[in-house]
Amino acid sequence: MFTSIVGNVFGFKALRALRLEDLRIPTAYIKTFQGPPHGIQVERDKLNKYGRPLLGCTIKPKLGLSAKNYGRACYECLRGGLDFTKDDENVNSQPFMRWRDRFLFCAEAIYKAQAETGEIKGHYLN
Repeated sequence: MFTSIVGNVFGFKALRALRLEDLRIPTAYIKTFQGPPHGIQVERDKLNKYGRPLLGCTIKPKLGLSAKNYGRACYECLRGGLDFTKDDENVNSQPFMRWRDRFLFCAEAIYKAQAETGEIKGHYLN
């Protein structure tokens, strides 16, 4: 929620003088957050990466790429040495990039990068 509100609003160049002075989140909303489902150790186990930071990035631009080009961006990042890529928090199913298509192209990117590098790779889809 915070990323959607602050990240997108404060990213507008036209709002350079904008300042957040207060934020109140209703208690009922806070109680719905159960915390992360698991910790960093589970991610390390899934990716078989230990003794170093996990390296990843958010695919940009978040809007405008076709599912095929989005998958290509994932592949290039993973093939280039990243452990994982992820969707921007606000990416969802759009007419020009449906969720299922994005999933299929990202899966293809993961398998191809894994085959070429011999390393386990990942992508976090919304």
